[in-house]
Amino acid sequence: MHIAEGFLPPAHAAAWTVAAAPFVIHGVGSLTRAVRANPEAKLLLGASGAFCFVLSALKIPSVTGSCSHPTGVGLGAVLFRPPVMAALGTITLLFQALLLAHGGLTTLGANVFSMAVVGPWVAYTVYRLVRLATASLPETTSLGLAVFCGTALASIGTYSVTSLQLALAFPDAQSGVLGAFAKFGAVFSLTQIPLAIIEGLITVVIVRLLITASRADLLRLGVLRRTPDPEPTDEKAV
Repeated sequence: MHIAEGFLPPAHAAAWTVAAAPFVIHGVGSLTRAVRANPEAKLLLGASGAFCFVLSALKIPSVTGSCSHPTGVGLGAVLFRPPVMAALGTITLLFQALLLAHGGLTTLGANVFSMAVVGPWVAYTVYRLVRLATASLPETTSLGLAVFCGTALASIGTYSVTSLQLALAFPDAQSGVLGAFAKFGAVFSLTQIPLAIIEGLITVVIVRLLITASRADLLRLGVLRRTPDPEPTDEKAV
């Protein structure tokens, strides 16, 4: 997903930076408020940022000038809401551009818009819809399905935006922007759909671990609606 340094035309790079800026500014404020409101969740907040950094650093070469990788934004979006992930995602992308030569400074705005803005909002929206649709299921089942669907579709949504960004910058000579979008999307899908499924499964495992290790934090953040269903037992009441 990371579009390489200098790959976008200057006008496109500037336009995506302007588009991403309000979300990042709002995200920084949301991050500050989240820390003040839930100081006990600082470790969980840091873990969400680290999870995003590690997963999105695992790149696989894809479309010329870009690459495929998990995004890692779904976990933080579910735990702390999309605005917070706009800030954490921007920090992640900035560090990767400076330290790993992954992405770039001129394309930072475009990468932020796709991964740190669109990705978290897709994750959270799908997560909330699935939670509502599965409200009658056991809590851990509902949560797992919602996290998986939100995370997987966030990854696909991120790459759809990247495909659009590349298509707008480099339209096909015959079929124009729509044709280029279809071509970029088709190439991305070869690697991104399997990666999205894997990322969804990994995130579900992480959330299940958090239910055991940080249940109080999940309840306080509103991720858990009630105490997870107890494990079945063969013991009978006397």
